[in-house]
Amino acid sequence: MDILIRGGRVIDPGHCDGVADLFIRDGKIAGLTHGGGDTPPADCRVVDATGMVVTPGLIDLHVHFREPGHEYKETIATGCRAAAAGGFTAVCTMPNTHPVNDCAQVTEFILAQARVAQSARVYPVAAVSPGLKGEGLTEFGELKKCGAVAVSDDGRPVASSLLMRRALEYARGFGLPVISHCEDPDLSEGGAMNEGEMATRLGLSGIPNAAESVMAMRDLELSALTGGAVHIAHVSTAETVRAIRRAKARGVRVTAETAPHYFTLTDEAVQDYDTNTKMYPPLRTRGDRDAIREGLADGTLDAIASDHAPHSSIEKRVEFDQAANGIIGLETSLPLALQMVHDGVISMARLVELMATGPARVLGMQYGLQTGMAADVTIIAPDRAFTIDVDRFVSLSRNCPFNGWEAKGRALMTIVGGRVVHELDRG
Repeated sequence: MDILIRGGRVIDPGHCDGVADLFIRDGKIAGLTHGGGDTPPADCRVVDATGMVVTPGLIDLHVHFREPGHEYKETIATGCRAAAAGGFTAVCTMPNTHPVNDCAQVTEFILAQARVAQSARVYPVAAVSPGLKGEGLTEFGELKKCGAVAVSDDGRPVASSLLMRRALEYARGFGLPVISHCEDPDLSEGGAMNEGEMATRLGLSGIPNAAESVMAMRDLELSALTGGAVHIAHVSTAETVRAIRRAKARGVRVTAETAPHYFTLTDEAVQDYDTNTKMYPPLRTRGDRDAIREGLADGTLDAIASDHAPHSSIEKRVEFDQAANGIIGLETSLPLALQMVHDGVISMARLVELMATGPARVLGMQYGLQTGMAADVTIIAPDRAFTIDVDRFVSLSRNCPFNGWEAKGRALMTIVGGRVVHELDRG
């Protein structure tokens, strides 16, 4: 069915920002008109988007779907539906499944399951090293041919500098970015939260900022050496933000993301030993949070990604230092990011860059709302107030520190290839 989205504020950074009608035909963007009033074609669904924001479909660069291997936490189908409910038309799945996505067969399985789900698009990220063991490289060319969009050992760092150099060189030949999980395992070993006053008060072992930043600096230098594209995942420290800013100024091929919990929470959230505040990298200080926000506003950071990491109560209802790292985020990322818009930290157009067109650029994709492009569209109700309720989430898991929070703004409709895959009740 053709769709006419009427009267919304259409934002496609660099191309359009204003009230317009967006017409979708045969799964593609068919036109954008200003002024309205046109008679819609027969058999066309008309969506009243007055007061709404219409954007290219949101893309999450960093999610962990647990299929294959741990389907009780999340399947590809439930993860895709959670993504659509959060306004995401596409997600990049990290390779730390069981078995690891380090070969064509696993990549093809993930894509086959995504086709069955018929919801958000899935772009698999394949492993840098077989089994994420940091010993040798996977077959980057074969993995790209099968559908991988990047390589990463996320969940574990590539500890060997030589292997990381070779990965950047090898990936450059195939046009693949290397997504870096920046962690010095010698500095982070045994840590449960951010190293500092709060960790001392709580009696928990700490992880210093340097566990992230020294590896980020290493990978920035290796990118400069090789000319390979490096993407720094889940940035959490002020030192890493500064290093990325300096690297960009001297022309290093670096992009970077952060997650909503790093610009929303600090290590003070851990004070009640809530294991839903345990993640890697850990929540940092207010100074780090402010640096993350500044990096999002000034262009140092290119994307907001959820780092959606589902875990069941089995992994979370234990002692804090024994709990699994990670929280879910697909269904809270947009409202948490919109809070920065409401607070005047970033503009609405900048949010669209960070959650739609910026992630697409990281992947080397031509993306937007220009005529002829795939009709991946998100309609956002920016002022719709609601209470975050994990029991209403589509995700199979509930490990979320924002349960009960009052939020404002959410996805009203998610359209993938001209097909509505999520629609919020306007009542």
